[in-house]
Amino acid sequence: MRRPSVVRRAVYPTVPPRVEYSLTPLGADLGRLTHAMGQWALRNVDEINAARAAFDERAAREPEPLSS
Repeated sequence: MRRPSVVRRAVYPTVPPRVEYSLTPLGADLGRLTHAMGQWALRNVDEINAARAAFDERAAREPEPLSS
């Protein structure tokens, strides 16, 4: 049984061998989702970088003792 895939691979019996790759309809649909995620990241890059910097700053400090 063939499983659905996102990439189609076509092999041509030539010398030298030739292989072509293309997206299946499922792959194109996935591409639209990953493109939307990339656009979201670009719109929010300043907030993402600020959150990273705050995390790095907290991680660089000495650990605080646990209170009991």
